Amino acid sequence: MNNISYSATDVQNIFNNIAPVYDELNTLLSMGQHKIWKQMTVKWSGSGLHDLGLDICCGSGDLTKLLAQKVGKKGKVIGVDFSRELLAIAAQRNHKYYPSLPIEWMLGDALNLPFEDNTFDCVTMGYGLRNIIDIPRCLQEINRVLKPFAKVAILDFQHPTNAWQQIFQKWYLNSFVIPVAKHFKLEKEYSYIMPSLEKFPSGKRQIELAFEAGFDTPVYYSIAGGMMGVLVGTKKYL
Repeated sequence: MNNISYSATDVQNIFNNIAPVYDELNTLLSMGQHKIWKQMTVKWSGSGLHDLGLDICCGSGDLTKLLAQKVGKKGKVIGVDFSRELLAIAAQRNHKYYPSLPIEWMLGDALNLPFEDNTFDCVTMGYGLRNIIDIPRCLQEINRVLKPFAKVAILDFQHPTNAWQQIFQKWYLNSFVIPVAKHFKLEKEYSYIMPSLEKFPSGKRQIELAFEAGFDTPVYYSIAGGMMGVLVGTKKYL
């Protein structure tokens, strides 16, 4: 077990540092598969035309864009992140490549979402929950801002339970991810993945935490050979 500890400020600095090459590295390190996983996440969020959606820890906006495409021009999506640098890139890409999509970018804290109760028709989060210092509180905040019967879909890495999958994941991170990150002079930043994975709740535990946060019949979908997963929760009727 890795004993390295990261504060919220440490994590914020990591994402500010990797912002300029975040998308390029994600595509390279996942061999382009992250786009498919994000499309699955949007599908499981239950989003539809004219919805008001929220993408938490939106980063450079990939998942936000997919959600905005799903809700259509008469809907709206708000992308929230605590990294100013990633939000700036997201806004620039939005303006340059898909200016007609109904997206608003906002600096914010996933533990204190700046929205009223029962606001959103759907919520997504991609690779954010693992970086939150208080996961139960984050899930409670998501539940609070969702409308009754609305869904959240949360995509993130998963620490496999199968021994061979664990061996492969560790090999993949140490033999591919870290060397590639080192090429971009970001070895320190990407070395953060393994310790964050070691303390991240399993899929089964995420289901329990979602129940405790007030979600109805949460489900966890294991994907990508057990190295990724999507937690889906539905807000109960008030």
